Amino acid sequence: MPVPSGELADASAALHDQWERLRRWVGDVVDDQVADEPSVLPGWTVAELVAHLGRAMEALAVATPLPDGTVPLTLGEYVGTYADRAAETAQTTRELATAISADPLGEVDARAQAAFDRLDELGPDERVVQGRRGPVLLSTMTVSRVLELVVHADDLARSVPRGVDPVEPGALRLVADALLRVVVARGGWDLEVSDARRWVRLATGRQPYDVDELAVALHPRYTSDAVPDLGRMLPLL
Repeated sequence: MPVPSGELADASAALHDQWERLRRWVGDVVDDQVADEPSVLPGWTVAELVAHLGRAMEALAVATPLPDGTVPLTLGEYVGTYADRAAETAQTTRELATAISADPLGEVDARAQAAFDRLDELGPDERVVQGRRGPVLLSTMTVSRVLELVVHADDLARSVPRGVDPVEPGALRLVADALLRVVVARGGWDLEVSDARRWVRLATGRQPYDVDELAVALHPRYTSDAVPDLGRMLPLL
């Protein structure tokens, strides 16, 4: 009999918590005065970033179960496909922002609710599902959605620095640890996260790579070791 996945349960809880916190922030902060302003992402407005939240959640809403024995991509492999489709993602997001401009938050809410409904249907047992970019474990798909929300919550907070921090601390930690596991799996180092937000920004290319910044973001588990130079590996997406 399938056993519920602890990783899936943790990711699901983080997704709910991050979405609720971010959605409250968007409702309080993003108004007509700032919606069309440039965001910290080159070429993206604040409204387009908000629209992208709906598109990110929709990826979970359209996930479908795959047959037993299907080999899933790892999180690193799945998010590693993002870079090749950056232009496509930006164009699709702009088109979505235009399409939902009459009721952007209502449309984003509907997509988020569909995602949570789908997660309930597919869980709580682990299984392989078809994502937009390939087959992944349901837990991996859910972690990738938490990653999207955390990173874009931070983007929005830097774009419109008002109100409380829209990044949920528990979700941030889950994402930071997940990104570190990607690095450790590739290099075999024994590292821990010191500064979760700094590490997520470095790992996702939101902050230019710098070895001194990396040494603040991560530390070796054992004092006899050193933080490796990850310049050729970062950003992960």
